[in-house]
Amino acid sequence: MTDSPHHERTLVLLRHAKAEQPTTDRPDVERPLATRGRADAAAAGAWLVRHGLLPDVVLCSAAVRTRQTWHDVQLGITGAPPESGPAGAVPVVRYEPDAYEAHPEDLLHLIRQVSPTATTVLMIAHNPGISLLSELLDPVRADPEGLRTGGLVVHRTAVPWAELSRGGAAIETRHTARG
Repeated sequence: MTDSPHHERTLVLLRHAKAEQPTTDRPDVERPLATRGRADAAAAGAWLVRHGLLPDVVLCSAAVRTRQTWHDVQLGITGAPPESGPAGAVPVVRYEPDAYEAHPEDLLHLIRQVSPTATTVLMIAHNPGISLLSELLDPVRADPEGLRTGGLVVHRTAVPWAELSRGGAAIETRHTARG
């Protein structure tokens, strides 16, 4: 009965927003967002609200720039005008060290661990893994250029998270957030 519309699941993949340039004085995992990235992440949050895509679960890389992206996405969600949609319940947020420098199969493994009751999952991670995951889930409609910083792609599936596999979640829409 997983093909019922009541069991449709939405996976939103978000590449972290624009980060500062790499430097030799700090590890890449500690690179923060640039000023533009902070504004773009807030714009991504506002876009999610406008499209009724408030997450039940957020899977976020533990890197500084992805955690900052989520923080600013949250500000965009809560700071959106009330007429743009209802502010939902606070999502479960999991900071995942394994999402940093992850292969698409590693990211898919994290999604498969999500509670079956979650209907909308937001994953915030890095290229190339996040773009390759989108391609793995919908090889026909995936953008061959991949996701830009602040890029979102919305996948829909009728299968439970634990059963999500290659070709199992069609792309519904994509958007590049700019603030």
